Amino acid sequence: MNANESNSSGSLSRRNFLAVSAAIPAALLTQAPIAVKAEDAAPKKIPLGLELYSVRDEMARDLPKTLKTVAGDGYEVVEFYAPYYGWSLPYAKEVRALMDDLNIRCYSTHNSFTSFTPDGMGKAIELNQILGTRTLVLASAPNPKGLDGWKHLGEQLTDAVEKLKPHGLSAGFHNHDAEWALLDGDKRIMDVLAASTPKEFVLQLDVGTCVKAGQDPVAWINANPGRIHSLHLKDWSPSGSYEVLFGEGTCPWKEIMAAAEAVGGVEYYLVEQEGSRYSEFETVQRCLASLKKMRGMS
Repeated sequence: MNANESNSSGSLSRRNFLAVSAAIPAALLTQAPIAVKAEDAAPKKIPLGLELYSVRDEMARDLPKTLKTVAGDGYEVVEFYAPYYGWSLPYAKEVRALMDDLNIRCYSTHNSFTSFTPDGMGKAIELNQILGTRTLVLASAPNPKGLDGWKHLGEQLTDAVEKLKPHGLSAGFHNHDAEWALLDGDKRIMDVLAASTPKEFVLQLDVGTCVKAGQDPVAWINANPGRIHSLHLKDWSPSGSYEVLFGEGTCPWKEIMAAAEAVGGVEYYLVEQEGSRYSEFETVQRCLASLKKMRGMS
């Protein structure tokens, strides 16, 4: 997703969007523990969410309806993207009230670099505190030049982590396929960025773009333990397109999620779609159904 894409959420009216220990027998204590095979273990309960860029046209038409629809589908988390930064604080409070009514949460937002600058961070902090966010994710890099440019960006983002910390927030970065390119012939951009930021800096993994770039998402997760707090579950089709439903492409989802939960420190998953053969609402509904089935939830 491009952080500079624009969207209009319209105006909200409050009346329009209010939603409707027993003792254990001693004999059992002496028994050897029962071994559980990995394939028999139930998946961890990780909240399933939606990057709202997936329903960007519906968002532009009617934000309250969009939130009600995706909450009704069963999404537990939403991630707002860059246009949210244009909201007024009262409007953000109305959105939060609606989210509370619908029992959905926003744990991260996608941001342009403005949210990480001295002039723009103040408003970003206020908006994200209202929304209940944990992490401000940089959705795309401000065109760093070469190895030194990416190291400098890492320094800027490290500074942002320190500035956000007193406000109960942190920072992160969302990769695209371009960030897997090599610098100076042997250093991947993402490796440079990871090495230039502290461990609490979130490396939000966009799986589809990683696979498109010919990289191994499982290896990336294993190489960065505890830093993959969220993943964008976007697939990549054998024909070379993102416009494929979750589970219909080439991404090894079971292996990816196993690594994310065992090593990566994932806190929530986010479905993201560039588009598909279905409408936006039907697309994200089908993706969630496939995700739940994969995780043994339906």
